[in-house]
Amino acid sequence: MDILRGIRVVNLALNLPGPLAANRLARMGAEVVKVEPPAGDPMELYSAAWYREMAAGQELVRLDMKTPEGQARCGELLAGADLLITSNRPSVLAKLHVDWETLHPRFPNLCQVAIFGYPEPRGDVAGHDLTYQAALGLLYPPNLPRTLLADMAGAERAVSSALGLLYARERVGRSGFAKVVLSDAAAAAAAPLSFG
Repeated sequence: MDILRGIRVVNLALNLPGPLAANRLARMGAEVVKVEPPAGDPMELYSAAWYREMAAGQELVRLDMKTPEGQARCGELLAGADLLITSNRPSVLAKLHVDWETLHPRFPNLCQVAIFGYPEPRGDVAGHDLTYQAALGLLYPPNLPRTLLADMAGAERAVSSALGLLYARERVGRSGFAKVVLSDAAAAAAAPLSFG
């Protein structure tokens, strides 16, 4: 299925769910550039096989986004891109100059999907699948979750948000920004429990 042929995606997200979303977009025909820090994506340490599967068919670029040189090279990648995927907290996005407010004036054709753990005003609080599930009553202590529910659901939300942004840009000629909040994705997955 090559419905996204000609679409270029830059993925700055590490671990999950950003790389999983980027993988799904690549399987739809998008050209994906996976940007990693010099030390690589921690996902490769957790599960090398899954890391390789998610990154298959993508161009890998290692950049130190904390340096002016790394940020300049990232800007070169974004100049030809249609979509950016990020998964840093809002304050980190601003510090690295890849927040929507900074990027949109420079790259008016670029859409952005930003994955966060919590909605504002808790956007800068670190989030983890374990805590999202525990807060929603989806865990049975002392057992750990059997799957990364919020991350997996968040990846699907990131894909649908990306497709919506690209479609809207095609229809009305304006790029857009979408937040994917993992705690919200977990809450939606917990709806059957909350409704009994």
